[in-house]
Amino acid sequence: MKAFYGDLKLGILGGGQLGRMLIQQAINYNVTVKVLDPDREAPCRKLCDEFVVGSLGDYETVYKFGKKVDMLTIEIEKVNVDALEQLEKEGVLVYPQPRIIRLIQDKGLQKQFFKENGIPTAEFQVISTPEQLRSSHIPFPYIQKLRRDGYDGKGVYKVIDESYLANAFTEPSLIERWIDFEKELAVIVARNADGETKTFPMVEMEFNPQANLVEFLISPSTFPFEIHEEAERIAKKVAESLNIVGLLAVEMFLDKHGRILVNELAPRPHNSGHQSIEGNVVSQFEQHLRAIFNQPLGDTSCLNNAIMINVLGEAGFEGPAVYQGIEKVLECPGVYIHLYGKALTKPFRKMGHVTIVDADREKAIEKARFVQKTLKVIS
Repeated sequence: MKAFYGDLKLGILGGGQLGRMLIQQAINYNVTVKVLDPDREAPCRKLCDEFVVGSLGDYETVYKFGKKVDMLTIEIEKVNVDALEQLEKEGVLVYPQPRIIRLIQDKGLQKQFFKENGIPTAEFQVISTPEQLRSSHIPFPYIQKLRRDGYDGKGVYKVIDESYLANAFTEPSLIERWIDFEKELAVIVARNADGETKTFPMVEMEFNPQANLVEFLISPSTFPFEIHEEAERIAKKVAESLNIVGLLAVEMFLDKHGRILVNELAPRPHNSGHQSIEGNVVSQFEQHLRAIFNQPLGDTSCLNNAIMINVLGEAGFEGPAVYQGIEKVLECPGVYIHLYGKALTKPFRKMGHVTIVDADREKAIEKARFVQKTLKVIS
């Protein structure tokens, strides 16, 4: 068996910021990393041992790339699963397993999985035609989601009343009962091939209302212990029901009645775990590597209060990225800036993140608000 810290070649499908941060951790373990991405200027291009330009959706490209490594993982779910299944049959280790990626690529299958495994989620209906949408038994308002290819708020549409149906998606989709929620939560869980499973402490999330993606995250949450315990129990149940190897982000709603409902899954490092780099004993990126290499999982305890802010491209700016206010932000103690190496900015593009750690939770939040107002990406 090849040693993960020496002669094992790890391939990553996707060369974005998640792959970049995974490589930064892999370097500490002396792991050889190859990356496949369609963008010649992808954030991973200068950090990995070998960078290959090619389509993640093309069977031959993914298959040929996979034949040159010992293990494959992903930083994005939109990949050719047929190629991954064939590689798995031929002895390449693929984590998360191809069957899980196929499930998560389809939000309708995800919801059916929740229902079949007793995982609490919003009432839903899978539909194939606009006629089915019009005759749905789920009352207004509700959320319509495309079954495939939606991410960061794309492929999501709120149907408030019948007048909104004219602009609804016509492709296969699902509709979910609107949840009057108190807070959006997330738990990241890791599981290795031996079945060892560990969760990171539950976090609270705030979303950018325009871009509909995570903008502000607080770790650990201050909700009562019982809510933490239930959220982490649900996340473990999802991971064990999937029999996943690797990292799994479980996004949830806490509704006004105190119920926790699972929204969506991501079988990889996730935006809701970036604060773990400075805020926890082990980061989500190290934990993912430990899990796929079937090593003992690390201690997920929080070291401090940690607030994470996504650094998004400012509205109205598109072109070479300029980071305005970065010097003022760097003057603040306990502030850690992570830039993703993207040369060009555009409105709401994820350009980096900042983590703020402080023993005083309120001071951490105060600093985070300052960073949010001060650090701007323009062109």
